[in-house]
Amino acid sequence: MTKGNVLRGLATISFYAADHAAAKKWYTELLGMEPYFNVPGYAEFRIGDYQHELGLIDSAYAPEGATKGPAGAIAYWHVDDLKATLDHLITLGATAYQPITDHSGGSGSFVTASVVDPFGNILGIMTNKHYLEILTQKA
Repeated sequence: MTKGNVLRGLATISFYAADHAAAKKWYTELLGMEPYFNVPGYAEFRIGDYQHELGLIDSAYAPEGATKGPAGAIAYWHVDDLKATLDHLITLGATAYQPITDHSGGSGSFVTASVVDPFGNILGIMTNKHYLEILTQKA
């Protein structure tokens, strides 16, 4: 292994759902698109500026010992309008997990919130100035 970019970028985030069909329907509505890959027990969406993958896995395939409730690391997806996105998620049936929190000392450059989707997964959302800077540099 070489030094430097050990972690090159987000490839796939996987969420488990006991009701896999309902999860596909919910995320299809949220994202405004059908999954690009869809087989029994697994569906995957490519989303955002870098086509990151969000996978939905039937919880029957969860690893042994997997938690049944919200837990673990929170991945934050950049959004353009944090409040509107949070409100939309709650309208679709998600529940608040962490409130809108400014981590930038009031500048608004790093602001997060998170919800628990109807299937028990934590979905983080964020406005992040560095994300926008990198996007501009890549353009």
